Amino acid sequence: MLFNSSIFIFLFLPITLLIFAGFSRLKWHTISKAWLVLTSLVFYGYWNVAYLKLIILSMLFNYAIGILIGRQHQTNPEISGQSWKSPALLLLGISVNLLGLGYYKYSNFILDNINALMGTEFSLGNILLPLAISFFTFQQIAYLVDSYRGNTQNYNLLDYSLFVIFFPQLIAGPIVHHGDIVPQFTEKKVDKFNWENMSIGITIFALGLFKKVIFADTISAYSTPVFNAAEVGTILSFYEAWCGLLAYTLQLYFDFSGYSDMAIGISRMFGIILPINFNSPYKADSIIDFWRRWHITLSNFLRDYLYIPLGGNRKGNLRRYLNLMMTMLLGGLWHGANWTFVIWGGLHGFYLVINNIYISSTKSLVTRENQQDNIVSKLFNRSITFLAVIVSWIFFRSESINGSMSIVKSMLGLNGISLKLSFSNISPNNLIDLSGIIWLILLLIIVWFSPNTQQIMSKYKPTLNMDKFPQNISSILSWQPNLLWAINLGLILFMSLSKVLEANQSEFLYFQF
Repeated sequence: MLFNSSIFIFLFLPITLLIFAGFSRLKWHTISKAWLVLTSLVFYGYWNVAYLKLIILSMLFNYAIGILIGRQHQTNPEISGQSWKSPALLLLGISVNLLGLGYYKYSNFILDNINALMGTEFSLGNILLPLAISFFTFQQIAYLVDSYRGNTQNYNLLDYSLFVIFFPQLIAGPIVHHGDIVPQFTEKKVDKFNWENMSIGITIFALGLFKKVIFADTISAYSTPVFNAAEVGTILSFYEAWCGLLAYTLQLYFDFSGYSDMAIGISRMFGIILPINFNSPYKADSIIDFWRRWHITLSNFLRDYLYIPLGGNRKGNLRRYLNLMMTMLLGGLWHGANWTFVIWGGLHGFYLVINNIYISSTKSLVTRENQQDNIVSKLFNRSITFLAVIVSWIFFRSESINGSMSIVKSMLGLNGISLKLSFSNISPNNLIDLSGIIWLILLLIIVWFSPNTQQIMSKYKPTLNMDKFPQNISSILSWQPNLLWAINLGLILFMSLSKVLEANQSEFLYFQF
Protein backbone atom coordinates (compact mmCIF):
# COMPACT_ATOMS: atom_id res chain seq x y z
CA MET A 1 0.00 0.00 0.00
CA LEU A 2 1.80 3.09 -1.23
CA PHE A 3 1.32 6.53 0.26
CA ASN A 4 0.50 7.79 -3.24
CA SER A 5 -2.11 5.09 -3.95
CA SER A 6 -5.85 5.67 -4.13
CA ILE A 7 -6.62 2.99 -1.54
CA PHE A 8 -4.32 4.63 0.99
CA ILE A 9 -5.39 8.24 0.44
CA PHE A 10 -9.14 7.69 0.05
CA LEU A 11 -9.77 4.63 2.23
CA PHE A 12 -7.08 3.48 4.66
CA LEU A 13 -5.91 6.87 5.98
CA PRO A 14 -9.38 8.46 6.44
CA ILE A 15 -10.77 5.41 8.26
CA THR A 16 -7.69 5.15 10.48
CA LEU A 17 -7.84 8.86 11.34
CA LEU A 18 -11.60 8.92 11.93
CA ILE A 19 -11.62 6.05 14.42
CA PHE A 20 -8.42 7.30 16.05
CA ALA A 21 -10.04 10.74 16.52
CA GLY A 22 -13.03 9.10 18.19
CA PHE A 23 -10.86 7.16 20.65
CA SER A 24 -8.81 10.30 21.27
CA ARG A 25 -11.91 12.33 22.08
CA LEU A 26 -13.03 9.68 24.56
CA LYS A 27 -9.56 9.72 26.20
CA TRP A 28 -9.12 5.99 25.56
CA HIS A 29 -5.36 6.15 25.56
CA THR A 30 -4.55 2.44 25.48
CA ILE A 31 -7.21 1.69 22.88
CA SER A 32 -5.86 4.53 20.69
CA LYS A 33 -2.42 2.95 20.67
CA ALA A 34 -3.84 -0.53 20.12
CA TRP A 35 -5.80 0.82 17.13
CA LEU A 36 -2.62 2.25 15.60
CA VAL A 37 -0.82 -1.08 16.11
CA LEU A 38 -3.70 -2.94 14.47
CA THR A 39 -3.93 -0.61 11.47
CA SER A 40 -0.14 -0.68 11.09
CA LEU A 41 -0.28 -4.48 10.91
CA VAL A 42 -2.98 -4.20 8.25
CA PHE A 43 -0.85 -1.68 6.36
CA TYR A 44 2.17 -4.00 6.47
CA GLY A 45 0.20 -7.15 5.70
CA TYR A 46 -1.45 -5.56 2.67
CA TRP A 47 1.74 -6.23 0.70
CA ASN A 48 1.90 -9.88 1.65
CA VAL A 49 0.21 -11.51 4.64
CA ALA A 50 3.18 -13.87 4.96
CA TYR A 51 5.31 -10.89 6.03
CA LEU A 52 3.22 -10.42 9.18
CA LYS A 53 4.48 -13.54 10.94
CA LEU A 54 8.10 -12.44 10.56
CA ILE A 55 7.68 -8.91 11.86
CA ILE A 56 5.49 -10.04 14.77
CA LEU A 57 8.02 -12.71 15.79
CA SER A 58 10.81 -10.15 15.41
CA MET A 59 9.04 -7.68 17.71
CA LEU A 60 8.27 -10.33 20.36
CA PHE A 61 11.81 -11.72 20.32
CA ASN A 62 13.55 -8.36 20.58
CA TYR A 63 11.14 -7.11 23.24
CA ALA A 64 11.82 -10.23 25.33
CA ILE A 65 15.60 -9.91 24.93
CA GLY A 66 15.40 -6.23 25.82
CA ILE A 67 13.43 -7.05 28.99
CA LEU A 68 15.96 -9.70 30.00
CA ILE A 69 18.85 -7.31 29.42
CA GLY A 70 17.02 -4.67 31.46
CA ARG A 71 16.62 -7.08 34.36
CA GLN A 72 20.41 -7.40 34.51
CA HIS A 73 20.51 -3.73 35.46
CA GLN A 74 17.79 -4.20 38.07
CA THR A 75 19.32 -7.29 39.69
CA ASN A 76 22.90 -6.03 39.33
CA PRO A 77 22.81 -2.31 40.17
CA GLU A 78 26.60 -2.13 39.90
CA ILE A 79 26.30 -2.75 36.15
CA SER A 80 25.46 0.92 35.69
CA GLY A 81 28.79 1.64 37.30
CA GLN A 82 30.54 -0.46 34.66
CA SER A 83 31.71 -3.03 37.25
CA TRP A 84 30.48 -6.02 35.27
CA LYS A 85 28.37 -6.79 32.23
CA SER A 86 27.36 -10.00 30.54
CA PRO A 87 27.14 -9.41 26.79
CA ALA A 88 25.63 -12.86 26.09
CA LEU A 89 22.03 -11.67 25.71
CA LEU A 90 23.05 -8.70 23.60
CA LEU A 91 25.16 -10.88 21.31
CA LEU A 92 22.29 -13.36 21.03
CA GLY A 93 19.84 -10.61 20.10
CA ILE A 94 22.11 -8.98 17.53
CA SER A 95 23.08 -12.35 16.05
CA VAL A 96 19.48 -13.46 15.56
CA ASN A 97 18.58 -10.13 13.95
CA LEU A 98 21.55 -10.20 11.60
CA LEU A 99 21.03 -13.86 10.72
CA GLY A 100 17.44 -13.12 9.75
CA LEU A 101 18.48 -10.11 7.70
CA GLY A 102 21.34 -12.06 6.14
CA TYR A 103 19.17 -15.01 5.15
CA TYR A 104 16.40 -13.02 3.51
CA LYS A 105 18.50 -10.27 1.93
CA TYR A 106 22.00 -11.58 1.32
CA SER A 107 22.01 -15.40 1.15
CA ASN A 108 21.43 -15.61 -2.60
CA PHE A 109 23.96 -12.82 -3.16
CA ILE A 110 26.57 -14.78 -1.20
CA LEU A 111 25.76 -18.04 -2.97
CA ASP A 112 25.90 -16.38 -6.39
CA ASN A 113 29.41 -15.15 -5.66
CA ILE A 114 30.50 -18.54 -4.31
CA ASN A 115 29.10 -20.24 -7.41
CA ALA A 116 30.90 -17.76 -9.68
CA LEU A 117 34.24 -18.35 -7.92
CA MET A 118 34.01 -22.11 -7.38
CA GLY A 119 31.97 -23.17 -10.41
CA THR A 120 29.33 -24.69 -8.12
CA GLU A 121 25.56 -24.51 -8.42
CA PHE A 122 24.34 -24.03 -4.87
CA SER A 123 20.85 -22.57 -4.64
CA LEU A 124 18.27 -21.73 -1.98
CA GLY A 125 15.58 -21.01 -4.52
CA ASN A 126 13.64 -17.77 -4.72
CA ILE A 127 13.70 -16.11 -1.29
CA LEU A 128 11.01 -13.47 -0.90
CA LEU A 129 12.50 -10.33 0.66
CA PRO A 130 10.32 -9.15 3.56
CA LEU A 131 9.26 -5.55 3.25
CA ALA A 132 11.36 -3.00 5.19
CA ILE A 133 13.37 -5.72 6.95
CA SER A 134 16.50 -3.53 6.96
CA PHE A 135 14.66 -0.70 8.70
CA PHE A 136 12.93 -2.59 11.50
CA THR A 137 16.04 -4.75 12.06
CA PHE A 138 18.26 -1.68 12.57
CA GLN A 139 15.71 -0.01 14.85
CA GLN A 140 15.55 -3.05 17.10
CA ILE A 141 19.32 -3.59 17.19
CA ALA A 142 19.66 0.00 18.40
CA TYR A 143 17.06 -0.73 21.08
CA LEU A 144 18.98 -3.81 22.28
CA VAL A 145 22.31 -1.96 22.38
CA ASP A 146 20.74 0.87 24.37
CA SER A 147 19.15 -1.66 26.73
CA TYR A 148 22.61 -3.10 27.33
CA ARG A 149 23.95 0.39 27.98
CA GLY A 150 21.14 1.05 30.45
CA ASN A 151 19.64 3.79 28.28
CA THR A 152 16.12 2.38 27.93
CA GLN A 153 13.11 2.42 30.18
CA ASN A 154 10.73 -0.42 30.96
CA TYR A 155 8.52 -0.03 27.92
CA ASN A 156 5.38 -2.12 27.82
CA LEU A 157 4.73 -4.41 24.86
CA LEU A 158 2.10 -2.13 23.33
CA ASP A 159 4.40 0.92 23.29
CA TYR A 160 7.29 -1.15 21.96
CA SER A 161 5.16 -2.66 19.20
CA LEU A 162 3.95 0.76 18.13
CA PHE A 163 7.54 2.03 18.11
CA VAL A 164 8.51 -0.70 15.64
CA ILE A 165 5.45 -0.93 13.42
CA PHE A 166 3.98 2.62 13.40
CA PHE A 167 2.98 2.70 9.73
CA PRO A 168 4.08 6.22 8.65
CA GLN A 169 7.76 5.34 9.29
CA LEU A 170 7.57 1.58 8.79
CA ILE A 171 8.36 1.10 5.11
CA ALA A 172 11.28 3.43 4.40
CA GLY A 173 12.02 5.40 7.52
CA PRO A 174 12.91 7.68 9.12
CA ILE A 175 14.73 5.12 11.25
CA VAL A 176 13.19 6.24 14.53
CA HIS A 177 15.01 5.93 17.83
CA HIS A 178 13.02 4.60 20.75
CA GLY A 179 14.10 7.59 22.83
CA ASP A 180 12.48 9.97 20.34
CA ILE A 181 9.16 8.29 19.74
CA VAL A 182 8.18 6.08 22.71
CA PRO A 183 7.98 9.03 25.15
CA GLN A 184 5.42 10.57 22.81
CA PHE A 185 3.28 7.46 23.28
CA THR A 186 3.75 7.18 27.05
CA GLU A 187 3.12 10.89 27.69
CA LYS A 188 -0.29 10.46 26.05
CA LYS A 189 0.53 12.78 23.20
CA VAL A 190 -0.97 10.09 21.03
CA ASP A 191 -4.39 11.11 22.36
CA LYS A 192 -3.95 14.76 21.49
CA PHE A 193 -5.72 14.72 18.16
CA ASN A 194 -6.37 18.32 17.17
CA TRP A 195 -6.99 20.39 14.06
CA GLU A 196 -3.68 22.23 14.25
CA ASN A 197 -1.82 18.93 13.93
CA MET A 198 -4.20 17.93 11.14
CA SER A 199 -3.64 21.13 9.17
CA ILE A 200 0.14 20.97 9.59
CA GLY A 201 0.17 17.28 8.72
CA ILE A 202 -2.01 17.68 5.63
CA THR A 203 0.15 20.55 4.39
CA ILE A 204 3.38 18.58 4.76
CA PHE A 205 1.79 15.48 3.22
CA ALA A 206 0.49 17.51 0.26
CA LEU A 207 3.93 18.99 -0.42
CA GLY A 208 5.48 15.52 -0.30
CA LEU A 209 2.83 14.01 -2.55
CA PHE A 210 3.38 16.80 -5.09
CA LYS A 211 7.14 16.19 -5.10
CA LYS A 212 6.58 12.48 -5.62
CA VAL A 213 3.89 12.32 -8.30
CA ILE A 214 4.62 15.55 -10.19
CA PHE A 215 8.40 15.96 -9.97
CA ALA A 216 9.92 12.52 -9.27
CA ASP A 217 7.60 10.47 -11.48
CA THR A 218 7.86 12.94 -14.36
CA ILE A 219 11.65 13.15 -14.42
CA SER A 220 11.93 9.36 -14.08
CA ALA A 221 10.81 9.12 -17.71
CA TYR A 222 14.23 10.54 -18.65
CA SER A 223 16.40 8.53 -16.24
CA THR A 224 14.99 5.00 -16.46
CA PRO A 225 15.41 4.57 -20.26
CA VAL A 226 19.05 5.73 -20.08
CA PHE A 227 20.03 3.25 -17.36
CA ASN A 228 18.03 0.46 -19.00
CA ALA A 229 19.78 1.12 -22.31
CA ALA A 230 23.19 0.99 -20.63
CA GLU A 231 22.35 -2.39 -19.08
CA VAL A 232 21.60 -3.98 -22.47
CA GLY A 233 24.78 -2.64 -24.06
CA THR A 234 23.46 0.41 -25.93
CA ILE A 235 26.22 2.94 -26.52
CA LEU A 236 25.01 6.23 -25.04
CA SER A 237 26.02 9.63 -26.27
CA PHE A 238 27.90 12.01 -24.00
CA TYR A 239 24.77 14.12 -23.55
CA GLU A 240 22.44 11.17 -22.96
CA ALA A 241 24.66 9.84 -20.18
CA TRP A 242 24.89 13.18 -18.39
CA CYS A 243 21.20 14.02 -18.80
CA GLY A 244 20.15 10.55 -17.69
CA LEU A 245 22.34 10.76 -14.60
CA LEU A 246 21.09 14.24 -13.70
CA ALA A 247 17.52 13.03 -14.21
CA TYR A 248 18.08 10.14 -11.80
CA THR A 249 19.80 12.48 -9.32
CA LEU A 250 16.69 14.66 -9.31
CA GLN A 251 14.29 11.71 -9.33
CA LEU A 252 15.93 10.27 -6.21
CA TYR A 253 15.97 13.69 -4.52
CA PHE A 254 12.26 14.35 -5.00
CA ASP A 255 11.31 10.73 -4.39
CA PHE A 256 13.09 10.56 -1.05
CA SER A 257 12.23 14.13 -0.11
CA GLY A 258 8.60 13.52 -1.04
CA TYR A 259 8.43 10.26 0.89
CA SER A 260 9.99 11.85 3.98
CA ASP A 261 7.48 14.71 3.84
CA MET A 262 4.55 12.32 3.49
CA ALA A 263 5.75 10.16 6.41
CA ILE A 264 6.26 13.22 8.62
CA GLY A 265 2.91 14.70 7.57
CA ILE A 266 0.91 11.50 8.18
CA SER A 267 2.54 11.02 11.56
CA ARG A 268 1.77 14.61 12.54
CA MET A 269 -1.93 14.02 11.81
CA PHE A 270 -1.85 11.57 14.74
CA GLY A 271 0.05 14.02 16.94
CA ILE A 272 3.39 12.22 16.61
CA ILE A 273 6.49 14.18 15.53
CA LEU A 274 9.15 12.21 13.63
CA PRO A 275 12.86 13.13 13.39
CA ILE A 276 14.15 15.09 10.42
CA ASN A 277 15.50 12.81 7.72
CA PHE A 278 16.15 15.03 4.73
CA ASN A 279 17.53 18.57 4.65
CA SER A 280 18.43 19.76 1.12
CA PRO A 281 21.52 17.53 0.67
CA TYR A 282 22.35 18.93 -2.78
CA LYS A 283 23.08 22.25 -1.07
CA ALA A 284 25.87 20.58 0.90
CA ASP A 285 29.29 22.26 0.91
CA SER A 286 31.19 19.02 1.54
CA ILE A 287 30.66 15.27 1.71
CA ILE A 288 30.62 15.52 5.50
CA ASP A 289 27.89 18.14 5.18
CA PHE A 290 26.05 15.92 2.67
CA TRP A 291 25.81 13.08 5.18
CA ARG A 292 24.47 15.50 7.77
CA ARG A 293 21.64 16.25 5.35
CA TRP A 294 20.97 12.98 3.48
CA HIS A 295 19.10 10.13 5.20
CA ILE A 296 19.95 11.75 8.52
CA THR A 297 18.53 8.98 10.69
CA LEU A 298 20.59 6.34 8.87
CA SER A 299 23.70 8.52 9.21
CA ASN A 300 23.05 8.82 12.95
CA PHE A 301 22.61 5.06 13.28
CA LEU A 302 25.83 4.29 11.39
CA ARG A 303 27.69 6.83 13.50
CA ASP A 304 26.33 5.77 16.92
CA TYR A 305 26.13 2.00 16.47
CA LEU A 306 28.93 1.23 14.02
CA TYR A 307 31.51 4.00 13.52
CA ILE A 308 31.91 4.93 17.21
CA PRO A 309 31.98 1.29 18.47
CA LEU A 310 34.68 0.59 15.85
CA GLY A 311 36.76 3.27 17.53
CA GLY A 312 35.60 6.42 15.73
CA ASN A 313 38.35 9.03 15.71
CA ARG A 314 39.78 8.05 19.10
CA LYS A 315 42.66 5.87 17.88
CA GLY A 316 44.54 8.06 15.46
CA ASN A 317 43.94 9.24 11.92
CA LEU A 318 44.77 5.97 10.15
CA ARG A 319 42.31 4.01 12.29
CA ARG A 320 39.77 6.79 11.84
CA TYR A 321 39.99 6.52 8.05
CA LEU A 322 39.71 2.73 8.18
CA ASN A 323 36.62 3.08 10.40
CA LEU A 324 35.07 5.51 7.92
CA MET A 325 35.69 3.14 5.02
CA MET A 326 34.31 0.14 6.91
CA THR A 327 31.22 2.07 8.01
CA MET A 328 30.39 3.28 4.52
CA LEU A 329 31.08 -0.09 2.87
CA LEU A 330 28.64 -1.72 5.26
CA GLY A 331 26.25 1.18 4.77
CA GLY A 332 26.38 0.55 1.03
CA LEU A 333 25.71 -3.16 1.52
CA TRP A 334 22.76 -2.27 3.78
CA HIS A 335 21.09 -0.59 0.81
CA GLY A 336 21.11 -3.71 -1.32
CA ALA A 337 22.70 -7.09 -2.06
CA ASN A 338 24.76 -6.05 -5.07
CA TRP A 339 28.40 -5.10 -5.66
CA THR A 340 27.22 -1.81 -7.12
CA PHE A 341 25.99 -0.77 -3.67
CA VAL A 342 29.32 -1.78 -2.14
CA ILE A 343 31.13 0.38 -4.71
CA TRP A 344 28.76 3.26 -3.93
CA GLY A 345 29.51 2.91 -0.21
CA GLY A 346 33.24 2.63 -0.92
CA LEU A 347 33.16 5.82 -2.96
CA HIS A 348 31.50 7.72 -0.13
CA GLY A 349 33.97 6.26 2.35
CA PHE A 350 36.80 7.47 0.11
CA TYR A 351 35.14 10.89 -0.23
CA LEU A 352 34.85 11.20 3.57
CA VAL A 353 38.50 10.26 4.06
CA ILE A 354 39.62 12.87 1.52
CA ASN A 355 37.31 15.44 3.10
CA ASN A 356 38.76 14.81 6.57
CA ILE A 357 42.34 14.92 5.27
CA TYR A 358 41.58 18.23 3.54
CA ILE A 359 40.11 19.73 6.70
CA SER A 360 43.13 18.64 8.75
CA SER A 361 45.60 20.02 6.23
CA THR A 362 43.91 23.42 5.89
CA LYS A 363 43.29 24.16 9.56
CA SER A 364 46.60 25.98 9.86
CA LEU A 365 46.13 27.85 6.59
CA VAL A 366 42.68 29.35 6.85
CA THR A 367 39.98 29.50 9.47
CA ARG A 368 36.62 27.89 8.96
CA GLU A 369 34.94 31.31 9.24
CA ASN A 370 37.02 32.72 6.38
CA GLN A 371 36.23 29.66 4.27
CA GLN A 372 32.51 30.13 4.80
CA ASP A 373 32.67 33.86 4.01
CA ASN A 374 34.46 33.27 0.71
CA ILE A 375 31.69 33.02 -1.88
CA VAL A 376 33.96 31.64 -4.59
CA SER A 377 35.26 28.95 -2.25
CA LYS A 378 31.74 28.09 -1.14
CA LEU A 379 30.52 27.81 -4.74
CA PHE A 380 33.48 25.62 -5.66
CA ASN A 381 32.98 23.36 -2.63
CA ARG A 382 29.28 22.96 -3.35
CA SER A 383 29.92 22.20 -7.03
CA ILE A 384 32.62 19.60 -6.40
CA THR A 385 30.46 17.97 -3.71
CA PHE A 386 27.48 17.77 -6.06
CA LEU A 387 29.66 16.28 -8.80
CA ALA A 388 31.10 13.65 -6.44
CA VAL A 389 27.62 12.70 -5.22
CA ILE A 390 26.08 12.30 -8.68
CA VAL A 391 29.00 10.18 -9.88
CA SER A 392 28.35 7.81 -6.98
CA TRP A 393 24.66 7.62 -7.98
CA ILE A 394 25.73 5.85 -11.19
CA PHE A 395 26.63 2.76 -9.17
CA PHE A 396 23.69 3.18 -6.79
CA ARG A 397 21.20 3.07 -9.67
CA SER A 398 22.86 0.60 -12.06
CA GLU A 399 21.94 -3.05 -11.88
CA SER A 400 25.43 -4.24 -12.82
CA ILE A 401 29.02 -3.03 -12.85
CA ASN A 402 29.08 -3.33 -16.65
CA GLY A 403 26.06 -1.08 -16.96
CA SER A 404 27.56 1.52 -14.63
CA MET A 405 30.90 1.50 -16.44
CA SER A 406 29.10 1.99 -19.77
CA ILE A 407 27.59 5.21 -18.41
CA VAL A 408 30.94 6.33 -16.97
CA LYS A 409 32.64 5.85 -20.36
CA SER A 410 30.00 7.91 -22.14
CA MET A 411 30.20 10.67 -19.51
CA LEU A 412 33.98 10.85 -19.98
CA GLY A 413 33.50 11.21 -23.73
CA LEU A 414 35.21 7.91 -24.52
CA ASN A 415 32.42 7.16 -26.99
CA GLY A 416 32.84 10.55 -28.66
CA ILE A 417 31.45 14.04 -28.12
CA SER A 418 29.48 15.75 -30.87
CA LEU A 419 29.94 19.52 -31.08
CA LYS A 420 26.82 19.90 -33.22
CA LEU A 421 24.08 20.49 -30.65
CA SER A 422 21.13 19.12 -32.59
CA PHE A 423 18.86 16.56 -30.96
CA SER A 424 19.94 13.93 -33.48
CA ASN A 425 23.47 14.33 -32.05
CA ILE A 426 22.52 14.99 -28.43
CA SER A 427 20.28 11.93 -28.23
CA PRO A 428 20.85 9.54 -31.13
CA ASN A 429 18.94 6.86 -29.20
CA ASN A 430 15.94 9.19 -28.71
CA LEU A 431 16.24 9.02 -24.91
CA ILE A 432 16.24 12.78 -24.25
CA ASP A 433 13.98 15.48 -25.74
CA LEU A 434 13.45 19.22 -25.28
CA SER A 435 10.88 18.79 -22.50
CA GLY A 436 13.40 16.64 -20.63
CA ILE A 437 16.02 19.40 -20.82
CA ILE A 438 13.48 21.95 -19.55
CA TRP A 439 12.52 19.69 -16.64
CA LEU A 440 16.17 19.20 -15.72
CA ILE A 441 16.83 22.94 -15.63
CA LEU A 442 13.65 23.68 -13.66
CA LEU A 443 14.24 21.02 -11.03
CA LEU A 444 17.92 21.91 -10.62
CA ILE A 445 16.87 25.48 -9.88
CA ILE A 446 14.41 24.19 -7.28
CA VAL A 447 16.89 21.92 -5.48
CA TRP A 448 19.63 24.55 -5.40
CA PHE A 449 17.69 27.72 -4.60
CA SER A 450 14.26 26.96 -3.07
CA PRO A 451 13.56 26.35 0.64
CA ASN A 452 12.71 22.84 1.75
CA THR A 453 9.58 21.76 3.60
CA GLN A 454 11.20 22.02 7.04
CA GLN A 455 12.22 25.60 6.28
CA ILE A 456 8.78 26.55 4.99
CA MET A 457 7.07 24.99 8.01
CA SER A 458 9.75 25.92 10.57
CA LYS A 459 7.35 28.05 12.62
CA TYR A 460 5.42 24.91 13.51
CA LYS A 461 8.41 22.65 14.28
CA PRO A 462 7.48 19.93 11.77
CA THR A 463 10.22 17.54 12.92
CA LEU A 464 12.26 16.71 16.00
CA ASN A 465 15.67 18.34 16.57
CA MET A 466 14.91 21.34 14.35
CA ASP A 467 17.26 23.43 16.50
CA LYS A 468 20.23 21.43 15.13
CA PHE A 469 19.52 22.57 11.57
CA PRO A 470 19.77 26.36 11.00
CA GLN A 471 17.06 27.37 8.57
CA ASN A 472 18.37 30.72 7.22
CA ILE A 473 15.07 31.62 5.64
CA SER A 474 13.06 34.81 5.64
CA SER A 475 9.90 34.66 7.71
CA ILE A 476 7.96 35.84 4.67
CA LEU A 477 8.34 32.32 3.24
CA SER A 478 7.09 30.60 6.40
CA TRP A 479 3.75 28.86 6.16
CA GLN A 480 0.76 30.79 7.49
CA PRO A 481 -2.82 29.44 7.60
CA ASN A 482 -4.39 32.08 5.34
CA LEU A 483 -6.52 32.17 2.19
CA LEU A 484 -3.57 32.38 -0.21
CA TRP A 485 -1.95 29.29 1.27
CA ALA A 486 -5.31 27.50 1.23
CA ILE A 487 -5.66 28.19 -2.50
CA ASN A 488 -2.09 27.09 -3.22
CA LEU A 489 -2.49 23.96 -1.10
CA GLY A 490 -5.73 23.19 -2.90
CA LEU A 491 -4.01 23.44 -6.28
CA ILE A 492 -1.15 21.23 -5.10
CA LEU A 493 -3.58 18.61 -3.81
CA PHE A 494 -5.70 18.78 -6.98
CA MET A 495 -2.73 18.25 -9.27
CA SER A 496 -1.28 15.50 -7.09
CA LEU A 497 -4.53 13.61 -6.60
CA SER A 498 -5.25 13.82 -10.33
CA LYS A 499 -2.00 11.96 -10.88
CA VAL A 500 -2.91 9.44 -8.19
CA LEU A 501 -6.28 8.76 -9.81
CA GLU A 502 -4.47 8.04 -13.05
CA ALA A 503 -3.08 5.05 -11.14
CA ASN A 504 0.47 6.32 -11.44
CA GLN A 505 1.62 4.42 -8.37
CA SER A 506 5.31 3.88 -9.03
CA GLU A 507 7.13 2.46 -6.03
CA PHE A 508 9.27 4.68 -3.87
CA LEU A 509 12.92 4.09 -4.67
CA TYR A 510 13.79 3.20 -1.07
CA PHE A 511 11.21 0.41 -0.77
CA GLN A 512 13.81 -2.12 -1.93
CA PHE A 513 15.40 -1.90 1.50
